[in-house]
Amino acid sequence: MSIAHTGDTPYYAVIFTSLRTAGDDGYGDMAEAMVEAASRQPGFLGVESAREEVGITVSYWQSLEAIAAWKRDIDHLHAQRLGREKWYQAYKTRICKVERDYDFSRD
Repeated sequence: MSIAHTGDTPYYAVIFTSLRTAGDDGYGDMAEAMVEAASRQPGFLGVESAREEVGITVSYWQSLEAIAAWKRDIDHLHAQRLGREKWYQAYKTRICKVERDYDFSRD
């Protein structure tokens, strides 16, 4: 995975922080499928993810409307239900407007 190239500000970040239950039980496959499905959604800009004890996934979107459409996506709704039923002990979602960003790259 790499750092997402999001384009010009402003844009939006959806920060999904989670504590997992034990075992995979299809989680890894679903996570990959959701990144693939999100990448086909209008307004999707990119995603970054990390996991140790706490998992953090940040997806980037052009607008609040694009975020709302992704939340209503039928496959995403199915993944959300499975997450609550078997994969997550707890989670929190935060939606933020990114007003400014900057970067560094050692090429």
